[in-house]
Amino acid sequence: MIKLKHSVQKGNFFLEVDTKIPGQGITGVFGESGSGKTMLLRCIAGLEPSTSNASKPVHKRRIGYVFQEPQLFAHLSVKQNIEFGRRRNPEATVSMDDVVGLLEIGDLLPRSITDLSGGEAQRVSIARVLCQSPRLILMDEPLSALDERRRNDVLPYLDRLHAESLVPIIYVSHNIDEICRLSDHLLVLDSGKVIAEGGLQDTLSRTDLPQLRGRNAGAVVEATQSRYDDEFDLTLFGFSGGELWAPGRYDSSSVRLRISASDISLSRVPAESSTILNILAATIEATTSESAATELVRLRLGNDILLARITRRSLQQLGLQVGDKVFAQIKSVTVRR
Repeated sequence: MIKLKHSVQKGNFFLEVDTKIPGQGITGVFGESGSGKTMLLRCIAGLEPSTSNASKPVHKRRIGYVFQEPQLFAHLSVKQNIEFGRRRNPEATVSMDDVVGLLEIGDLLPRSITDLSGGEAQRVSIARVLCQSPRLILMDEPLSALDERRRNDVLPYLDRLHAESLVPIIYVSHNIDEICRLSDHLLVLDSGKVIAEGGLQDTLSRTDLPQLRGRNAGAVVEATQSRYDDEFDLTLFGFSGGELWAPGRYDSSSVRLRISASDISLSRVPAESSTILNILAATIEATTSESAATELVRLRLGNDILLARITRRSLQQLGLQVGDKVFAQIKSVTVRR
């Protein structure tokens, strides 16, 4: 476990965090702008004076930091930038060739930093951090400055880093899709305090947190590929609550499925004729008013939890209550490899 204990006041803002996170995998830090996400990372890195239990100077902490904007030297080539990072830790043991291969930047090595796209520059920044052999990597919204296409270009490399690196990562983002795709553990910050923490699935399935309502409401399930239908370009995935079809073909046998609360409707009986492919039996575990018009319904399917957003009028008309058996009509499934 990694202990995070930091207190700092800047003007009227007070950050106070005292918790532990897993010493492996990716811990996502999620919250609205101004909740203290970046300040927490700066405290961990030693860049922000705080009343913490860590007394080591910054240069001896062996913490890698990937910023929102790539912090690269324009007068150096890509290879020279990475080598500069490696020299910061004379005891670094990570192979530069392995890192270059992991991030697929071999063809970029002789190029100037000024000739790189935003996504390429961020991959180089990550490579420079990895070559320092850090004990912990901090990522502060590393994709926020990229457009959607460039973001989608970089995400697969972060997936690979997650799968192949043994170094724990703390990943800050205000993008719930990135958090759901990459994280294993989740901290939710609000006004400088941790208001929720735990495993990704368990924390996302909570309905009492305003930060995880609205467009952020949804769930993830771990699934295994069953078969591919080449006639219709659909893949069938199995999970504890049944089977789900998703468009496309996937190389991975195990995937993470993201299902938004707004993409689930409920019915008392299964539809006999419908364009919706995924209709699964579920049990209502809880209902929570989300707004004057909508209700969040927590559903159990096997060992997994899904959230559905329905109108409060529908809840009343169908007489839905905790313990009722219903059918979840899932309109869209997003596959995260």
